[in-house]
Amino acid sequence: MPEPTPVSGDPAQPETPQPAPLDVDVEAPLDPLPGLDLPWPEVTGEEEDPLFEPLADLIDGEEVEVGEMQLFEGDHRDYAWELVGLPEASADAIEDDFDALSVLEAGDGEADNAAQIDRRAKTDVLLLEQLLESRGYYAAEIDLEYVPQVEELLVRFIVEPGEQFIFTEVLLPGLEATGVAEPELREAYGVEEGDPVLAAEVITGTAKLTEQLGRNGYPQAELGERQVIVDYDSATATLVQPVSPGPIAVYGEILMEGEPPFPARHVARLARFEPGEVYDQAEIVDLRRALISTGLVSSVVIEPEPNADGSVVDIAVALQPAKMRTISGEVGYGTGEGFRLEGQWQHRNFWNPEGALTLDGVLGTQEQLAAVTLIRSNWLRRDQQLSFQALASTIRRDAYEADLAQVSARIERVSDFLWQKEFTWGVGVELIASSELDVDEELALERRRAFYIGALPLTAKIDQSNDLLDPTDGWTVGGFFSPEFNLNEGGDFYQRAAIEGTYYHPFGEKVVGAAKARFGTITGTTRDAVAPTRRWYAGGGGSVRGYGYQALGPRDAFGDPLGGRSVSEFALEARVRVWGPFAVVPFFDGGRVSADAWPGKRDWQFGTGIGVRYHSNFGPIRLDVGTPLNPQEGDSRIAVVVGLGQAF
Repeated sequence: MPEPTPVSGDPAQPETPQPAPLDVDVEAPLDPLPGLDLPWPEVTGEEEDPLFEPLADLIDGEEVEVGEMQLFEGDHRDYAWELVGLPEASADAIEDDFDALSVLEAGDGEADNAAQIDRRAKTDVLLLEQLLESRGYYAAEIDLEYVPQVEELLVRFIVEPGEQFIFTEVLLPGLEATGVAEPELREAYGVEEGDPVLAAEVITGTAKLTEQLGRNGYPQAELGERQVIVDYDSATATLVQPVSPGPIAVYGEILMEGEPPFPARHVARLARFEPGEVYDQAEIVDLRRALISTGLVSSVVIEPEPNADGSVVDIAVALQPAKMRTISGEVGYGTGEGFRLEGQWQHRNFWNPEGALTLDGVLGTQEQLAAVTLIRSNWLRRDQQLSFQALASTIRRDAYEADLAQVSARIERVSDFLWQKEFTWGVGVELIASSELDVDEELALERRRAFYIGALPLTAKIDQSNDLLDPTDGWTVGGFFSPEFNLNEGGDFYQRAAIEGTYYHPFGEKVVGAAKARFGTITGTTRDAVAPTRRWYAGGGGSVRGYGYQALGPRDAFGDPLGGRSVSEFALEARVRVWGPFAVVPFFDGGRVSADAWPGKRDWQFGTGIGVRYHSNFGPIRLDVGTPLNPQEGDSRIAVVVGLGQAF
């Protein structure tokens, strides 16, 4: 801008005042660079310094100049930025990393002056160079360009990435000492000749090699200082990663320390290794998880202790006990089942080791229950459970009323949230005495009968899903078979059996399709001879939604469900994440209950509706609202279910 001059012709007239210079303090302190180990570019304030490369913008049609730098008038500066010329294969990843660490981005598009914009941009050039080098572009060139916009200054990073460097040699000196394990260890490292020079792959390979050495019996293995020798002329690099595997080792003894809540022999039962077997670091991690899953320890520290020559490794296990007693509760509601409040008290080490005593109580609209359960976890072998239970309950449902007492014992292989088993099974014995009220079909009169039942239930399940509480992929198939003997009216022998399968398939990141099918049958007797509590029923939140609990199938003269000797069900739903932890779930269910032992094609009933899921830290909380499509007389038009976990 030209210098203003005095107005001539009137000596008494004051001179036009000189404009105040813009306050651009090039040595002003800058905000720190969070998350970046990068130096600030040195700024001297001299005109020949690169800081004074021209910048330009227009305001009110006039340019404002300070030295050779063209600036916005005033103090506040708005800016934007863009990356141009990034290598196509890595562009998205580089932009994401740049956004996370950029000083320009941290400034939120605002600066005190143009000098500050320039400093931030030059610091981000150093960041961009590091990001390009981490992806093998060691010869990249980056130019800065400042482009005036109507309301802001655009900072443009012009990138010429050059050729991506590749490894011509990957050397692991010392690995040959592992002998036959060397090929497996090299494969675990993953970085090979001809691969691009990617920092993330090298770091990942180092971690995998260390892990695999531990899994192959080398607990004292160490990796030396890594070197990457770059040849800029040929765009190649040599990787040298020294390896000191140390001696191969076998397991020694398990040594207990601290205040363990169970003896060393029980820890040995949980371990998946025996003394004399080759050391495997993964088995140590597995043992730690197994100890945590008992719920009996608050602290677990496991340290390998090699002998003098490193050939034998004792395992020192230090444990601190957790609180042994817990109180828990659960509340639920269904339009067909009413309210249900359940409380539980548990002593998790009542019968040492891992013998949990549990007292359960239920207060509900249709059910009251008191139960005592004793469970011995990891009984005789890991993941095997022995349980005993005694209970008394009163049930008042539309289908029947029952007062019963039951004692049972069971041995099973169980699945839990730390170890979801692919195959589980169970075998048990049940003794049941009940007094049950239902309706005589021929006389259409209520009657009360006593039943004394012995059963040998057998279960098996294959689980290929990816989660117990909220599966999104995979499938399950489970079966149930129970030969039963009823001492009522001279004795009656029959069999109850069922099979159920589920399937889950993701469609993109936010949609999961889920399907379920179930079939159950009772053979060897008539429906009337089977206790009402042992018949098959369908309808409700875990069955055919839209109908009341146990509401499907034939009914008596009073309109109450009779149950049946067979049941067939299916359910289809789409679990659609719509916002954050919330999901919407449209569903379509169908089912059939029959007096016959085998399924038929007629009398199917269908329900549909929509649900909402809130995915909390401990699993999805669900609310399902359904309606029957072909209801029977007396069925409600709306059924609501609230509970924890998915419907299936």
